[in-house]
Amino acid sequence: MTTRRAFLAGATAALSLPVAGWAEVGDPAFLSAARQASGAYALYGLSAGGEVRFSLPLPARGHAAAAHPHRAEAVAFARRPGFFALVIDCRDGRVLAQLDAPSGRHFYGHGVFSRDGALLFTTENDLETLEGRIGIWDAANGYARIGDIPSGGIGPHDIARLPDSDLLVIANGGIATHPDSGRMPLNSASMRGNLAYISADGALVERVELDIGLRQNSIRHLSLRADGLVAAAMQWEGSAGRFPPLLLTHRLGDAPRLLGAPEGEQRRMRNYAGSVGFSRDGQFLAITSPRGGQLHRFDAATGDFLSATAMEDVCGLAATAQGFLVTTGLGHVAQLADEPLTVTRLAGVAWDNHLIAIG
Repeated sequence: MTTRRAFLAGATAALSLPVAGWAEVGDPAFLSAARQASGAYALYGLSAGGEVRFSLPLPARGHAAAAHPHRAEAVAFARRPGFFALVIDCRDGRVLAQLDAPSGRHFYGHGVFSRDGALLFTTENDLETLEGRIGIWDAANGYARIGDIPSGGIGPHDIARLPDSDLLVIANGGIATHPDSGRMPLNSASMRGNLAYISADGALVERVELDIGLRQNSIRHLSLRADGLVAAAMQWEGSAGRFPPLLLTHRLGDAPRLLGAPEGEQRRMRNYAGSVGFSRDGQFLAITSPRGGQLHRFDAATGDFLSATAMEDVCGLAATAQGFLVTTGLGHVAQLADEPLTVTRLAGVAWDNHLIAIG
C-alpha cells in the first residue's frame, strides 16, 4: 500500500510542473453555486465586481466550493447531506474527478486545500456514530482518498486553514443528523457546537465551546483574517424568544468573544447567520441572514455593531477592495462600501449561500 508520505512526495513533484492557473479563465475572484431559470444548477466564477467570468453545469444543487491554490480547478460540493463533489477544470468545464462519499458517510458541503494544494480536506458525517470526520484526498493523484481524521465534534460544517499553515479550523455545528431523518436534529437535548483546531495528522490542538447556556448556538461558517483571527457565524437552534449573538471571534489560546447587535436589529436576523467575512483590511466584520434579509457590520477590533443593511434573501458574502460583495437568492449582486450600495441583477439566476474567494 502506498504511504501518505509517498502520496505527498508525488503530489509535490506534480505541483512543481507548469499548470494552468486562474489567469487563463479570466482571473475570477470568487466562486458561487446557483440555480438557473431552467431549474438547472451551475458553478459560476465571478470577478471582484460581480461580473460572470464562467458558468459550468452541476448535476444537482451546490453549496460551497474549494478553489485550488495554484491550478484553475474548483471542487464543487453538493448541499448537505451530499454524497458527491465534482472537481472541475474551470478552463473548459471538464470534470476531472468525482469524489464519492465513502459508504456510511456524507459530505457537509465544504472543503479546503492544504497550503501547497497537495491535499483536499472535506467535512463529513459518520452515519453509524454520527460523529464528525475530515476526509483526506490526494489532489495530485486523481483525488484518491487516502484517509480521514476526527473533526473534534459533531456536525462539522465549514473548514478552513490558519494562514500560512496547515492547521485546520473546523466549525463543528453540534447537530447530529441522518439522511433518513432529513435535516431534523437528533440530539437537541445534548447538542453543543465547537471550534476545533486540528493538525493535518489528526491531533487536536484546541477545542473552544461557548458557555453551556449557549450550547444550542450552532457554529457553522468561518472567515479567517491574515493574522489568524477566526470569525464564525452561528445559527440558534434553541428555544424561541431568545435572540443570542450570531457572531464570534477567536484566537488560539484565548476565550471566544461574542458580537451582537442592539435588540431590535438582532431580532431581525431571525436567529440565522448564513455567511461571515472580514473586510480586506481586516478592520470590519460582516454577517448575512437570508431568513431575515439583513447584513450586519461590526468593528473587528472593538466588536461594536456598526450598521445594518436590508436586502431580501442575502447570504453570499466576500471581501473586495471596496468593501464587501454580497449575493442573494433573487439573483442580485451588490457592492457594499462606504458609498451607497451598488446593486446589479443577473436575470434567471438564484445564487446559493456562499461566495468563495479564490487565492
